[in-house]
Amino acid sequence: MNYVDALKQYITATNTHDFANVKKLLHPDAVYWFTDKTCTTMEEIRAYFENAWELIKEEVYSANDVKWISVNDHSATCLYQYHYEGYLNGKYVKGSGRATNVFIKDEHDQWKLLHEHLSSL
Repeated sequence: MNYVDALKQYITATNTHDFANVKKLLHPDAVYWFTDKTCTTMEEIRAYFENAWELIKEEVYSANDVKWISVNDHSATCLYQYHYEGYLNGKYVKGSGRATNVFIKDEHDQWKLLHEHLSSL
């Protein structure tokens, strides 16, 4: 798997709404910067994901206009516009924002997400 595939697998895992699938793609030291919260432990990241999936039912997350701005043998950083859609309190909602993802290779030569920064537009 290369870094491009790692991002695709991460998006696919997010849309399963099962954190066990997401966690497989995260570096143990992953840090998330959301618009409203910083998550620095796996437990905080899991809780944030699970809360979002509970809040927005049937959420579908996607990444568009992906630009890889820095790539080398051990790290890759991309920028993209994220989109989500689903149902909040039974009503269809959608939104978007900006994202930055940093992937690094782990000790097993696998690409893992080390950092994600999301901000709403």
